[in-house]
Amino acid sequence: MPPTPNPQATIHLILGGARSGKSRYAESLARAAPEPVAYLATAHAGDDEMAARIAHHRAQRPNTWHTIEAPYHLSRALDAALTHANTVVIDCLTLWLSNWLLWWETAWSPPHALPPTPRDASDVTRRAAWEAERAALLEHLAKAAPHHTILLVANEVGLGIVPNDPLARHFRDEAGWLNQAVAAVATRVTFVAAGLPLPLKS
Repeated sequence: MPPTPNPQATIHLILGGARSGKSRYAESLARAAPEPVAYLATAHAGDDEMAARIAHHRAQRPNTWHTIEAPYHLSRALDAALTHANTVVIDCLTLWLSNWLLWWETAWSPPHALPPTPRDASDVTRRAAWEAERAALLEHLAKAAPHHTILLVANEVGLGIVPNDPLARHFRDEAGWLNQAVAAVATRVTFVAAGLPLPLKS
């Protein structure tokens, strides 16, 4: 049985397309929320351009925020963050899924990151590891304490044409299912378009 919405903690899923303003909106909410604030970053610097993007985002955040890199083990990072932070920003679920899906489908991981399962693990084992991690994240969200505010950023990738590549179609499907699962647990869901927040669930 999937976790039910948390009636106590504020679990806020913020959806949007690329450059929609979703991350900026999430960070504005975090600035107004109780401190301490933990920022769980799921991106990894696979190339110079991505490294520059990560550095830009980091420079925009307050120095008092504690950043935790979590390209794979997001549930573990969230559990650790909730022990000392009142507010947690997760940016973003879609990059986290992308990391896992590349590992699941191709066994690829960035050179500096430890893969979530042994490199010679079967695709069945890698899939099981992803499903266990996804379930663990949902459980942590459902069990957050009343004083916690958790802001989760995710991309909406299902509004365009159907991709012509099997891996891209798999990614689109998994992203949609992940967003639905988190939205079911969330107490609030907002869709951001052109910088404007549109409430979907409150």
